[in-house]
Amino acid sequence: MNEIAESQMDSARQENVERILDAAERLFRHYGYAKTNVADIARDLGMSPANIYRFFASKVEIHQAICGRMLGQFYQMALDISKQPISAEDRIRLFVSEQHRLTLETMLDQEKVHEMVVVAIERDWHVIEKHIDRLHELVAEMIKDGIEAGEFREQDPAVAARCIGAATASLCHPQMVAQCLAKENRATSDELIEFVIRALKK
Repeated sequence: MNEIAESQMDSARQENVERILDAAERLFRHYGYAKTNVADIARDLGMSPANIYRFFASKVEIHQAICGRMLGQFYQMALDISKQPISAEDRIRLFVSEQHRLTLETMLDQEKVHEMVVVAIERDWHVIEKHIDRLHELVAEMIKDGIEAGEFREQDPAVAARCIGAATASLCHPQMVAQCLAKENRATSDELIEFVIRALKK
C-alpha cells in the first residue's frame, strides 16, 4: 500500500472516530452518561454497534476519548493565554479566571456534562493528573517569565505553580465548584486570584 492510500485510510478512520465522539458526546449531554449505551450511539449514527466496536472497545473508551478532547480544549486555551504579549501577572490572572469560566460554562451549566466529568474524575484520575501536570508546567513558565521581568520575587517556579493549583482548586475542580456555588462564606474567584498574585510578589 502506498503512502497516499495509507494517508486516505488514516483520514477516513479519523473522520469516523470524530463522528462517533460527536454523536456520543451529544447523547451523553442530552440523556446522561449512565443512560446512554453503545447501541444508542450506533443508532444515532445509522450504523451497527459492531461498527462502533471497530474503533472503540467499549463505552468507557469512548468516554475517555471525549474527556481527553475536552481537556485538550482546556489546555489549548491555557497555552494561548501563556503566549499572549502581556505581563506574566496578567497572564496568570487571565489563566485562572478563564479556567474558572470554562469550568462553569462547560461542566456545570449542563447537568449531564457534569455527570460525565465526575465519572472521569472517579474512574480515570490518571488522565486528569496528566492534564494538571501540563497546566502546572505552563504556569511555571509564566512565573519564570515574571521572575525574570522583575514582577515576581525569586522562587521555585514549579513549586509556586503547584501551590497556585492547590490554592485555586475550588475554582477549577468541577465537584468543588459545584459545591461552592451556593456558599456565601467562600472566597470569590477574584479574591483568590488576587491572593495568588500577591503571594508571588511578596
